[in-house]
Amino acid sequence: MDACRAGWVGAFLPPQGRGLVGVAVAPTVAALLRLGGDVAVVGVDIPIGLPDRTRRQADVRTRVLLGGAKASSVFTTPTRAALEEPDYAVANVRNRERAGMGLSRQAHALRTSVLEVDAWVRAGPPCPVHEVHPEASFALMTGATLTTRKRTPEGARERRAALASVGIEAPDVPPRGAGLDDLLDACAAAWSAHRVRHGRALTLPEEPEVFADGIPAAIHV
Repeated sequence: MDACRAGWVGAFLPPQGRGLVGVAVAPTVAALLRLGGDVAVVGVDIPIGLPDRTRRQADVRTRVLLGGAKASSVFTTPTRAALEEPDYAVANVRNRERAGMGLSRQAHALRTSVLEVDAWVRAGPPCPVHEVHPEASFALMTGATLTTRKRTPEGARERRAALASVGIEAPDVPPRGAGLDDLLDACAAAWSAHRVRHGRALTLPEEPEVFADGIPAAIHV
């Protein structure tokens, strides 16, 4: 799953983890999961397990994995107190008080999506849900961090080629309400979810952190 203009876009891999993916768009993660039928594992590109007063090692380790300019594609997850505050200025102060660092507007803009997934996971979805990071997934598929920007034609071609290298065929056109970059990211998330299901995923950090919310925090690739 990946956030998009219409809410969320999902890529549904066949059980063997290869072939043409099914795609769907829904306004919520819960509704999207229902469209997928019998889903074994979900990979979602959104922070799961929100810190109280520190930086998450999941973000730190994934940044190291990507290195270079692409490290900036991993934003530092705000503290729960900051995300629960709708006013950016107040949220920025709260994050600085608790984690010793300010809060970017981009990170705060994702608060609705982060809190939606947080509530969904805490309510107990019908299958395991794991945090993933598409750029890290593409890096593992190809053996190197991709250097192209995902919203460019060159970036789309490179990401399609990466998916094809592991046997995944993305549709030519994204569903209404989602961009092509969202669709390709969702396909990468599905690849990592399949790896989680079969015990092949790289977990960052290897021993997930657990904060006050009790949810293991790690990025699975």
